[in-house]
Amino acid sequence: MTDDAKKRSFCLINGSFHPEDARLLLMTLVDDKINFHQRNDWSRRERFGESDPATVRRIEELRQTKLNIDQLMAEVGSIGKKLSISCNIEIVLEPE
Repeated sequence: MTDDAKKRSFCLINGSFHPEDARLLLMTLVDDKINFHQRNDWSRRERFGESDPATVRRIEELRQTKLNIDQLMAEVGSIGKKLSISCNIEIVLEPE
């Protein structure tokens, strides 16, 4: 990898959304992350007979994030405003 390629950014979300569309978009992303961690935890339990505490903790954090997003979308929806959302993914090559 070249020095320029050691750090890359990708725009995942960039736009203006009505609260219900924003809620659907964000909940889908968070649900997919929860499912990812649940599958990995299930696989670990099958292979090693135990859960990864960091994974279990991350699932709980993501569930709390869902509640927070839902509450925020309800608040914004009640005042009839749109939301601007941007989300960039940054990928960095770790040193050896």
